[in-house]
Amino acid sequence: MNLEELTTIYDLSGHTALVTGGSGVLGREMAGALLGCNANVAVLARDTKKAQEIVSHFPKSEKGRVLVVEGDVLKPESLERALATVQAKLGDVDILVNGAGGNRPDATTSVDLSFFDLPADALRQVGDLNLLGTIFPCQVFGREMAKRGAGVILNISSMNTYRPLTRTVGYAAAKAAVTNFTQWLAVHMAQNYSPHIRVNALAPGFFLTEQNRFLLTDPNTGELTARGQAIITHTPQGRFGNPEDLLGTLLWLVSPASVFVTGIVVPVDGGFTAFGGV
Repeated sequence: MNLEELTTIYDLSGHTALVTGGSGVLGREMAGALLGCNANVAVLARDTKKAQEIVSHFPKSEKGRVLVVEGDVLKPESLERALATVQAKLGDVDILVNGAGGNRPDATTSVDLSFFDLPADALRQVGDLNLLGTIFPCQVFGREMAKRGAGVILNISSMNTYRPLTRTVGYAAAKAAVTNFTQWLAVHMAQNYSPHIRVNALAPGFFLTEQNRFLLTDPNTGELTARGQAIITHTPQGRFGNPEDLLGTLLWLVSPASVFVTGIVVPVDGGFTAFGGV
């Protein structure tokens, strides 16, 4: 591969990417990176006002290639409407990034809430958001990829893929299922539709987001909780991830640079999974 090919392999001109959860801390960075590589970008969000505010900070010269579209990852009918809107305004979706997900305090054990008392509705909501909120977009947007015989799907997994983490019961189980689903869908798409449809996942290490801030920092002082400090101690690079730390791996997995890569989960974790604690 010559220098010119190396410098153009990440050019996504003419491609349309859709990012679910694009108004979240990590999702908006990923949407911005895809836009910066010349893709058209649709940001799917339930709260379109919040998403529009985020999009307003993208460079003005690129605004014509950005679309905020309303949709709920747990409601396939709303995803079908979003698909029609994106196709009409930006074209077919070539890249799907499943960034929607998260946790909630009442699906997490604590001193005041034991495993045995976790409410069923909280566990169900976290499980549905992370697993079905990944599967449903793959059905709606993946169906179009299957018709065309090409496309890239990138799911968001978790450190729970490699080892169960304490306290985060529903989230851990759901993200482990996302990893299994990623591998299953990669094989299913390649064998039944086209080897040019690739499915992979990112497994972010510990990044401060609105979903985990309550676990990692004290809301009154902003200092690390005991759990937050334990994470830093067990991360060889000694810090939480910054959202931009995900972008190199994101762009590799959605670009032709990884054309022979499907069915894998890539940790971006500062060495967390490699460290045994001693």
